[in-house]
Amino acid sequence: FVLTLPMSGILAGIAGVAIGIPTLRMSGLYLAIATLAFGQIVATVLEKWDSVTHGFDGMPVPSPSILCVQTQGATGVYYAALVVLVFSLWVACNVLRTPLGRALVAIRDSEISAQSMGINLALYKTISFAIAAFLTGLAGALFAHYVNFLAPDSFDILLSIQFLTIVFVGGIGSL
Repeated sequence: FVLTLPMSGILAGIAGVAIGIPTLRMSGLYLAIATLAFGQIVATVLEKWDSVTHGFDGMPVPSPSILCVQTQGATGVYYAALVVLVFSLWVACNVLRTPLGRALVAIRDSEISAQSMGINLALYKTISFAIAAFLTGLAGALFAHYVNFLAPDSFDILLSIQFLTIVFVGGIGSL
């Protein structure tokens, strides 16, 4: 668990860069549609790739083991997720104080103003995709250990729409 959790974030971050580069010129609704379409493509590939994902049969995921201590049930996963949440929020708060964070805030507020100040939009948008995908990969790994089973049909378009709704209700700029 201690190795697979960061590796899931790194693999998801690489996928974020892979989807971020082709979608650099998109924004708003077009960007949302492109990322949802990419998610559907990945889900279809995972459904058909039986040798790796076992298709719709899925595969069991063991409870997380942290330093040879086996966590049991939802309570153990909760505390592991709480530690990851606190660490992620701490890192995010510190990143916001760096030049990278200030550049991302400037791009969020106004892309045209940020570009006129000399901020490389392509680079920072790609970094933003990688960071978001990294955190999503961590959350996905924790979710897998919580449900103790993975199948491609667990992650459908309705779950993506639910997460987008959660982001809008929670506030798009808030940690």
